Amino acid sequence: MKFEVLNKPIYATIVGESRVRHNHLGIKVGGAMDEYGFFMANKLLQNNPYDAMIEINFPNFTFKTNSDTTITVTGARCDLTINNKPKNMWQTIDIRSGDIVHIGKIIDGLRVYIAVDGGFETVKQVWGISDKMIQKGDMIEFKKSKSIIKQRLKRKFIPKYEMILTLRVMLSYQYKDFDLEELDKFFNSSYIVSNEINNMGYKLNGKAIRCKKDGVISQGISFGAIQIPKDGMPIVLLKHRQTIGGYPKIGVVLDVDCFKLSQAKPNTKIIFEKIGFKEATKISKKFKSICTDAS
Repeated sequence: MKFEVLNKPIYATIVGESRVRHNHLGIKVGGAMDEYGFFMANKLLQNNPYDAMIEINFPNFTFKTNSDTTITVTGARCDLTINNKPKNMWQTIDIRSGDIVHIGKIIDGLRVYIAVDGGFETVKQVWGISDKMIQKGDMIEFKKSKSIIKQRLKRKFIPKYEMILTLRVMLSYQYKDFDLEELDKFFNSSYIVSNEINNMGYKLNGKAIRCKKDGVISQGISFGAIQIPKDGMPIVLLKHRQTIGGYPKIGVVLDVDCFKLSQAKPNTKIIFEKIGFKEATKISKKFKSICTDAS
């Protein structure tokens, strides 16, 4: 049972569970950039929360199935068709052997997720899913389909990818090395997502933030860490970030907001808002509970 990739994707990968326990060995975390889209795709199919799926970073992805199964498409709002007929996202979709599925224009957001009933059969390396780039002609194997009840996510739970995004920040790392005036500037200014974005991180443009230190001894970098390089433009580091770095860091973006940031296009307006550690932990735990609950 396989999906045959019919065109040459610009950037599409197989993603699964992040490698969260190996940073100390210099191994990047990886995994799905937008965990909300990822988890909800598996939940709609009643899969295991971390079953592997396809992450598409650019429009125009086409595949054909050689077996009956059920899929879901979540994440960025896009033109989705099956045999040239429009289909809705955020719901289970039955497909038949020979059907051609096409992801066309991405309208809102950046990243699209395609999950299949039972998950994809992936080749795991020592450290987990290899984030394999998908090529034209690839045959992506999936597991035998089971009988599932049709599911549709309620409209209120479908995210809207707007051009203004608030990121909640926990002050940490070297924040005491920034003058109060610089901290006030950081939280009372707006920034714009630049064109310098990828799976490692997002560089923002706006008022420069100055640190009293030129650099720090290289140290471990957490998900959502905000580096302030010499030009003063914040860089929010995401799933595929390097494991260590020597720029001063002013704080860490809440993980739930990092998933939203990963769907933000260039020119999106960014506003930073302070949040405490206890509140942030509560929000993060609630998110994981909702998304990974099998019920």
